Amino acid sequence: MALTRVWSTRAALSLRVPVPCGGFSSAVDGLKFAKSHEWAKVEDEGKLASVGITEHAQEHLGDVIYVELPDVGVAVAQGTIVGSVESVKASSDINSPVSGSIVEVNKELFSSPGLVNGSPYEKGWIMKVEMSSRDELNNLMDPDEYSEYVKKKIPNITKHKDT
Repeated sequence: MALTRVWSTRAALSLRVPVPCGGFSSAVDGLKFAKSHEWAKVEDEGKLASVGITEHAQEHLGDVIYVELPDVGVAVAQGTIVGSVESVKASSDINSPVSGSIVEVNKELFSSPGLVNGSPYEKGWIMKVEMSSRDELNNLMDPDEYSEYVKKKIPNITKHKDT
């Protein structure tokens, strides 16, 4: 485990991707969002959900240096902790926004955890879950609702640093 962490740290530092900060984080259309700042993208005719952390979450964490991924085959319940993300500033749990069985994890994050910063909605995905209930998606927010949630939770997020 320690060797993996050291390798991940070195890879993250060498692959550092600049991330703009100051303005409000974007929320991507077609995704559903949890209050704990994870997203779910429904695929495969509604059977599968790709899961990751939001741009807002990765901005507040800073440069991600390690991602603890869950095991494939594990059953998860909506809202339960499935892993963690560590940065140079903090550590944060990853919660599953949907229930089901984990069918895949993003193994690229072992060697390139910085993908969570550089591409949180595409290359930085965490896991894929075969959903046990599509009804749980109703407990998640759409992009507009998530944007409003973040603005209310952190009112000064819409102000730029230089203003």
